[in-house]
Amino acid sequence: MKLRVSIEPSILSADFARLGQQAKEAEDAGVEGIQIDVMDGHFVPNLTFGPGVVKALRKSVNLFLDAHLMIDNPQSFLEEFARSGANRIIVHEEVCKDLPAVLQSIRKLKVEAGVAINPKTPVGAIESVLDIADCVQVMTVHPGFAGQRFMEDQLSKIQRLRREINQRHLKASIVVDGGIDPNTAPLAVRSGAAVLVAGSSVYNPSASVAQNVATLRNSIASTVAAISSD
Repeated sequence: MKLRVSIEPSILSADFARLGQQAKEAEDAGVEGIQIDVMDGHFVPNLTFGPGVVKALRKSVNLFLDAHLMIDNPQSFLEEFARSGANRIIVHEEVCKDLPAVLQSIRKLKVEAGVAINPKTPVGAIESVLDIADCVQVMTVHPGFAGQRFMEDQLSKIQRLRREINQRHLKASIVVDGGIDPNTAPLAVRSGAAVLVAGSSVYNPSASVAQNVATLRNSIASTVAAISSD
């Protein structure tokens, strides 16, 4: 079975003055989606985007939009992000007192539901919701800021998730977010990632977005081929 790995640029690393244009450049480069990092200054020490940005991007591109809510009380904002045009809403395990209920609430809004876990959060914290979640996002940096180094000690977490999902015949995809570049992307894919969230490596001004996406795609080509032939 041929493995498909999606690339989702994180617009946290884009030029904020040209978000729509930079999202369109990524679309033209053939990416499968865009991830919008929503931060409230409480759960993570940074402030970024709200539903208005999702709505504006929805008008700019015809791509899968992932709203990654790095915020306290995400359940209070689910409807707003769904109305804004998000295709999937990802919440953090660390802030959801009743994670199954939050994920079910997202799905009732007719969008996909995802759960993210920080580097210090064990896989065991989300095993009970793997049959509810459409994706699990493994953070390979501490959330809050772009440009951090990939944490290789998180690879074992990705591998464990892949085994668990396969053994239980579940459909949840594994998203890896943080420090993804041509050197680390193959490691994430080999460990079980199906979606790579890449910010700085896609919006690196030393080359065009199209060139950066092609470089990232080429970096995983042999790994994808090897897994597909197994």
